[in-house]
Amino acid sequence: MTIRWPLLLLVCFFWTQADGKEPPESPELLEDHRVTFRFEDPTAKSVKVKGIERTMVEMKRNRKGVWSVTVGPLDPGVYEYSFMVDGQQMLDPSNPEVLPEQNPNTSALEITTNQPLFYQWRDVPHGTIHLHSYFSKSLNRLRRLRVYTPPGYEQEPNRRYPVLYLFHGTGDTEATWTEFGHAHLILDNLIAAGKAVPMLLVMPDGHADLQEEEGDHKANFIKFEKDMLESVVPLVDTSYRTLATPAGRAINGLSLGGMQSLEIGINHPELFAYIGGMSAYVPWPDDLIAKGLKDKNLNDEVKLLWISIGKDDFLLKDAEEFHHVLQKHDIHLQWTLTEGSHEWPVWRGYLRDFAPLIFR
Repeated sequence: MTIRWPLLLLVCFFWTQADGKEPPESPELLEDHRVTFRFEDPTAKSVKVKGIERTMVEMKRNRKGVWSVTVGPLDPGVYEYSFMVDGQQMLDPSNPEVLPEQNPNTSALEITTNQPLFYQWRDVPHGTIHLHSYFSKSLNRLRRLRVYTPPGYEQEPNRRYPVLYLFHGTGDTEATWTEFGHAHLILDNLIAAGKAVPMLLVMPDGHADLQEEEGDHKANFIKFEKDMLESVVPLVDTSYRTLATPAGRAINGLSLGGMQSLEIGINHPELFAYIGGMSAYVPWPDDLIAKGLKDKNLNDEVKLLWISIGKDDFLLKDAEEFHHVLQKHDIHLQWTLTEGSHEWPVWRGYLRDFAPLIFR
């Protein structure tokens, strides 16, 4: 059963408030960028913090049954962490910030400074995030997506904007790119600096097949593509002032979403002139992509085919094999091998790098 994260937060809240006591403060950010984590459980035998450092950090229990540890100082950034309580992973019940996932078990922590990182809040004009529910005809059920409109969208009623369709990874939701990836802040900062043109971001729910089995993404992709083309793109073009042409549309995603963006984009260059993949999951042979590669006009129709992956990413071998396939087909490609692995600091950087290349 899938538990949506707001419900899980409520469960955590009432659990910590059941005895009428205030939960211990956690995480507590100290002035020197150190952070103290606390967790109350007098019966636990072992509690550790997972995710903040390369190895799990042991917490110590006081006489009142509160476990705590102070780590750092930490570099500025957004962190995901959880508690391991007697070997079981769980959220920090005192922290309302949670990484949006289908089955959430990771809390979030942000460290800021007077010189914000490229994905942190800056004193610049900001866009707006719109939440949508829509009825998918192909799936016969309600679905959700998020749309970011850039600064000034409401003030320029005659202006039309290009659209970047941005997909999440396995286990994530339509909320993850904004709530944890900070995609909207990345675009705000790029636009303010004149590095990217004002554009819309559309972030749909990538899980179209409710019966999807682990490792078998083909059925999910087929259903997701149908929903995208028959419901999502028409909804966006009728609800917002878009440039509803191939040159006004880009598509990109991370991991599973990278596979979805490459498959949809390569098969539909008549809709998307800019195609990207971040740490894309593309095991070859992929008959869905192979079909699109037979299009002899792909180089003429697509303005940019862009793929980036980290040197330490576990999907690197598959990505390199796919790279060679594209070269064999003489497909024009911008390929970038970067530092890093399969993780959010890398993907935020990829969005920062991709957005300035499109709609120019």
